Amino acid sequence: MKIKKRDDVPLADVPGYVGVTKQVVLGQEDGSDEIVLRYFSVAPGGATPHHRHDFPHLVKIETGRGVAVDADGNEHPLAAGDYAYVGPDEAHNLKNTGDEPFEFICIVPVRGELMGVSCEMPPEGE
Repeated sequence: MKIKKRDDVPLADVPGYVGVTKQVVLGQEDGSDEIVLRYFSVAPGGATPHHRHDFPHLVKIETGRGVAVDADGNEHPLAAGDYAYVGPDEAHNLKNTGDEPFEFICIVPVRGELMGVSCEMPPEGE
């Protein structure tokens, strides 16, 4: 068993993400060979890049307000206590629409953390 406090976890590098910080709270370094729990904080006006990848992820909103943007550009409101599932190859991004940090937990398979996230959307069909 591994118990950690998020305050003790260093910030991880997230190139291409403006106003976004990430912490890998639990992952391979903690003995998890299958899943990774990450904590993101998006500053007011900030957003993750619009992207897609071949793995799913689970999201739980911790604080603030924001939107999940789908492949068609539709914005789905999110607030503390909300949950979201993003399926494999589903284009998405998360934006802070409030005036305080928008923070969320994001759980992905280990390969999702190892490959990182491209900040560019590949053309449809690729």
